[in-house]
Amino acid sequence: MARQVPYGAFNFIVNFAGSDAFGGFSDVSGIGSEITVAEYRNGSDKENHVRKVPGVHKVGDVTLKRGVINSESVWEWIRDVRSNGVNGQKDVSITLMDEARNPVQTWMLRNVIPMKYTGPTLAAKGGGDVAMEELVLAAEGMEVEAV
Repeated sequence: MARQVPYGAFNFIVNFAGSDAFGGFSDVSGIGSEITVAEYRNGSDKENHVRKVPGVHKVGDVTLKRGVINSESVWEWIRDVRSNGVNGQKDVSITLMDEARNPVQTWMLRNVIPMKYTGPTLAAKGGGDVAMEELVLAAEGMEVEAV
């Protein structure tokens, strides 16, 4: 029987290249895929309407946010892409889990590079905010796997 209650958006894990967790990200956004459509009409069509022809597809840029931790993994990957170009691409998986932490669905991003890094906004006032960093990923392909 199908589940009646949707899964919560707060229980997920991000991994890359088959490794352990990539770091505790608090936010993941931008997961998506788009197929461009070309409009076409045969000159001999009796009806005056266009046909919708599927064209190329693209994957949206995925943004990851997390509190700054003492981890070199993001910078090692950025350095690898800077030095080696496409040879630095990795596969990244984003897995949604249920309340018992069992995987329920995975978005597998293929041939990913870190496109943009934004460091934290630092301010001496307040003192209670977490230093957050942001990583934007560009992927060539995406697959969705229900577990």
